[in-house]
Amino acid sequence: MAADRPNILLIVGDDMGYADVGFHGCKDIPTPNLDALAKSGVQFTSGYVTGPYCSPTRAGLLTGRYQQRFGHEFNPAGANTGLPLKEVTIADRLKQAGYTTGLVGKWHLGSQPVMHPQKRGFDEFVGFLGGAHSFFDAQGILRGQEPVKTIDYTTDFFGREAGAFIEKHRDKPWFLYLSFNAVHTPMHATEDRMAKLAGITDQERRTYAAMMLAMDEAIGKVVEQLDSTGQKQKTLVMFISDNGGPTMPGVTINGSINTPLRGSKRTTLEGGIRVPFVVSWPGQIAPAILDSPVIQLDLTATALAVAGAEKDPQSDGVNLLPYLQGKQTEIPHAALFWRFGEQMAVRAGDYKLVRYDSNADTLTGKGNQPVTAARLYHLKDDLGETKDLAASLPEKVAELQAQWDHWNEQNVPPLWGGGNKVAGNGESRSGQSGKAAQKSERSEKRRKQSTSGEHP
Repeated sequence: MAADRPNILLIVGDDMGYADVGFHGCKDIPTPNLDALAKSGVQFTSGYVTGPYCSPTRAGLLTGRYQQRFGHEFNPAGANTGLPLKEVTIADRLKQAGYTTGLVGKWHLGSQPVMHPQKRGFDEFVGFLGGAHSFFDAQGILRGQEPVKTIDYTTDFFGREAGAFIEKHRDKPWFLYLSFNAVHTPMHATEDRMAKLAGITDQERRTYAAMMLAMDEAIGKVVEQLDSTGQKQKTLVMFISDNGGPTMPGVTINGSINTPLRGSKRTTLEGGIRVPFVVSWPGQIAPAILDSPVIQLDLTATALAVAGAEKDPQSDGVNLLPYLQGKQTEIPHAALFWRFGEQMAVRAGDYKLVRYDSNADTLTGKGNQPVTAARLYHLKDDLGETKDLAASLPEKVAELQAQWDHWNEQNVPPLWGGGNKVAGNGESRSGQSGKAAQKSERSEKRRKQSTSGEHP
């Protein structure tokens, strides 16, 4: 019976720095509610997302599949781009399993009517369709299809809306995707929170900190609502950022910090793809800190499993619950993979092979900088990715490249963006050859016929 199944709360922050939460050692930004959530559950220190940009990782999250499987490799570019219509979302699957489904906040997966959240499995929607939004202006914020006329501050507003959803549906199982636009640009903070953080002298960092504080407070009120309505023990809560903090020139810098990771949003270095990552379910999951590599696709698989919902047979995620409950002890993934245009990465064990945007080294912010040659790092000994081992361990390079090539054979060319240049094994610009490339071209044509709408 659906009534016996847990609620599912999936919270996503936007462009957060890896270092900017207390449970990762942050000292200048108070995040007591996120810290309490992390303390109540499992903190994954090697938690990843499938790309270094907002929309692609959300496409992966909502489908449970690497977004490169269906061409959503970059942020939507133009009015007719967005999550391909043939893709089934977690909301579709949970709705079929008897859940009430809601989205509060940022969508960024298509602005055409056929791509509206309520056409993609969500019963209720309050938020905006694009990739960024003013924190003070109501224009562009919708309740369903209708414009919202007034707001105070989006982070506070979204927190209240999430609380209202939890209250409204307290007697039946629900899924809520709470997708903040904090701490993405524009850099908008409330005066009272700026005043609380007067000790931070750098204005950009202070504004960012005030935006983080707002999100932490909103999350605290949402968790409090779970508690006050008697739903805390029966709610699986998951929290991630959609990608790493934008810290290098050429991206929408927001004052975030990724230390001790190197790299930024828009790179396949750790700073672009490793994020704060927490799973909490009081009474079901014992508090712990785990270093096993996991990825946001696993959250999708876990949610569907605990709900008893149908899993996509093409899912790339792993149900984490048996690992979190000690029923399985091996690592969830033998390897994790990334492709972002000509950038790539693969992590297997503690080794990572990566080609990344050289702007992370030059820090000039100039466009069209080349992608680096393949570099090999041992993350356990070198989390900051500073010691390239490629020359001394050519066999390990070849091994990881072969794993990545095998994974990439199942991908398709991007449907838009990036000049259609993608990482490969040297045989072709598309990263594919022979039958795999022909299959990808056919798949791309089919998907293009079913794809419409979104601007960056």
